[in-house]
Amino acid sequence: MIRLVLPLVIACAQSAAAQSVTVVQPVRAGTALVADDLAFREVSDPNGFSDPRDLIGLEARVNLYPGRAILVRDVGLPTVIDRNAVVPLIFRRGGLTITLEGRALSRAGAGEQVRVMNLSSRTTVTGVATASGSIIVN
Repeated sequence: MIRLVLPLVIACAQSAAAQSVTVVQPVRAGTALVADDLAFREVSDPNGFSDPRDLIGLEARVNLYPGRAILVRDVGLPTVIDRNAVVPLIFRRGGLTITLEGRALSRAGAGEQVRVMNLSSRTTVTGVATASGSIIVN
């Protein structure tokens, strides 16, 4: 009896470990993911998610399709800065703070790096997006 149960337990453990999170219906890029959008897929992907709770509240960076594992690069923090948006650039050195306008060259969520063109000098700088929509340049 024990010989029959052991292979069944091992098979169940392997199938549970071989699941990735996917979507129930197509999700367009820029849409925030909610629990009702998510399901499991039976094939494991090392760059995919195994727990749907890790995806709730994140934004799809690309179109997501049912049956395909959601990869780490496919989602990100909700966008606070859109591409081509005019945003405040904040330079801080010691006690000095300089604020200029820049144009975002890509989308970014809070805490993500983004390249921005300084509108005054036309140079490109890299900074970190804040929740308020400004860019802190170091």
